[in-house]
Amino acid sequence: MSLHQIQTHPEYVEGCFGCKVMTLELGTGDADSRRQRPQKAFNQELNAYSEARARGIQPGGTSMQKIREAEKASEVLGRPYNSNTMPDANKVNKSTVAVMKEIGQI
Repeated sequence: MSLHQIQTHPEYVEGCFGCKVMTLELGTGDADSRRQRPQKAFNQELNAYSEARARGIQPGGTSMQKIREAEKASEVLGRPYNSNTMPDANKVNKSTVAVMKEIGQI
C-alpha cells in the first residue's frame, strides 16, 4: 500500500490527484540501454565505411547516408572526397567543383 493510500484513503477515488499519479507508469523509452541496432545493419554500415576509407574517401560520418553522399561527391569530383577539407558532400555538384578548381582547392 502506498503512503497516499495509508494517509488519505485506501481505495481509488475519481478526481483525486494522488490516486491518478499512482496509476502512471514510467518507461525509459529511447533511453533504454537494452535497445540495440540490429547487428546486420551495423555490420553493413561498418563495412561500407571501411570500403570507402580503403578507396581514400573520408565521409563526414559513419552513417550510411554520409557514406553514400561522400561516394557520390567523389564521383563528381573525380577524386576521393575528404570531409575535413571540402564542403559538405551533399553540396558538391558540378558548379561547386568548378569553383573549387578555380580557387585551387582541388
